[in-house]
Amino acid sequence: MSQKTEQLNCLIVVRIRGTISAMKEARETLELLRLTHTNHAVLIDNRPAYKGMLQRASNYVTWGEPTKETVAYMLEKRGRLAGSKKITPDYLQKVGYKSFEDLAEAIVDCKAEYKKLPDIEPRFKLHPPSKGYKGLTKKSYRAGGEAGYRGEAINDLVKRMI
Repeated sequence: MSQKTEQLNCLIVVRIRGTISAMKEARETLELLRLTHTNHAVLIDNRPAYKGMLQRASNYVTWGEPTKETVAYMLEKRGRLAGSKKITPDYLQKVGYKSFEDLAEAIVDCKAEYKKLPDIEPRFKLHPPSKGYKGLTKKSYRAGGEAGYRGEAINDLVKRMI
């Protein structure tokens, strides 16, 4: 059995558009990703099921590979527990991590899934980006817009949204 296994990577997915007059498949996919509002973000891995979901909703989201610093900053500033309470160092000790950096490293290396942590809110509620989007949200990133895959450039966008 020489089956090729691809290394899992972490992805940040940010919803950038609303779904008025969107196709039903795209709306359902956004709900499955827990992206119910504009400027919400989730952390997922790049398994084939998620890749297919991202392609189906690619006109409404943007995604890319985050750095550990970006994930740690996002956890510290925008991570929430159930009841909309901030994540505290006491909570991190309870789930077995020393700091936000340790948890961010485990998430980026796909050793821990953010949404499976106990009592955690699975999405991040972000602000609109400071100084706005650089291009149209209806165009793909490659065509000078904002939607779709953007690789490492997602870190700049997320930092402007925190």
